[in-house]
Amino acid sequence: MTEQTPVTDIQAAAVKATPTLPDAQTVTDVTHYTDRLFSFRCTRPASLRFRSGEFVMIGLLGDPDPKTGKQKPLLRAYSIASPSWDEELEFYSIKVPDGPLTSRLQHIQPGEQIILRPKPVGTLVHDALLPGKRLWFFATGTGFAPFASLLREPQTYEDYDEIIITHTCREVGELTYGRDLIEALQHDELLNEVIGEGFWKKIKYYPTTTREESPKMGRITDLMRSGTAFEDLDVPPLTPETDRAMICGNLAFNLELKDMLEEYGLEEGANSKPAHYVVEKAFLD
Repeated sequence: MTEQTPVTDIQAAAVKATPTLPDAQTVTDVTHYTDRLFSFRCTRPASLRFRSGEFVMIGLLGDPDPKTGKQKPLLRAYSIASPSWDEELEFYSIKVPDGPLTSRLQHIQPGEQIILRPKPVGTLVHDALLPGKRLWFFATGTGFAPFASLLREPQTYEDYDEIIITHTCREVGELTYGRDLIEALQHDELLNEVIGEGFWKKIKYYPTTTREESPKMGRITDLMRSGTAFEDLDVPPLTPETDRAMICGNLAFNLELKDMLEEYGLEEGANSKPAHYVVEKAFLD
């Protein structure tokens, strides 16, 4: 069950208001999924161009300096969860009670403003991968965010015959954002028209939990090592000839999966040198 803040006439008026923060954008919608997770949407700068899968720096003003009274921007890297063609920007975030930014950002309301530095960067982009047959998205927690963008990007379906999205979380409720998004693709009239009717049938969704009981328990890395994941998905283990991968999770997960992919023979790519897999180094779960 999610708690959603609807857009109102007051918010619409706020969107048109003159920004009072540096690089200010106005929040248009907020949805809370659990006591640890929420998403929000905001206006998009007219000049902002980005590739699906990239991230930007967003934040709020910090507390006033005791001596000068001045406030410095408190910024963190956030993957853009909306696709490159969306008129608004979407972000998916954790809530950290004592986190310098998220302890405050989690209370943001429609009509309020955030700081957004319009300089997108990142490694989770199609340009960093060589052509392949099957694309794997490996995510933990809010690491699903860049894949939320790429799952709504037409090029994803033009370039690959099959897209596998694995999402490992501690509790079932933490899977809600990703599950709802994937289910919504079936009924997205625009994407079905632009990409092709039934494009979403290329997706294989593989959610797992590590603490709360669910239909599939376990860390994706363990399920791959045992062969269970490949059996469940009805696909062979990864090979550099057919498979491409993107990784976005906590640091330990990223390093473990990176080693596993290289054991399969895959090589890490970059914007300057496309290869078989890429890792988002800026993500912090």
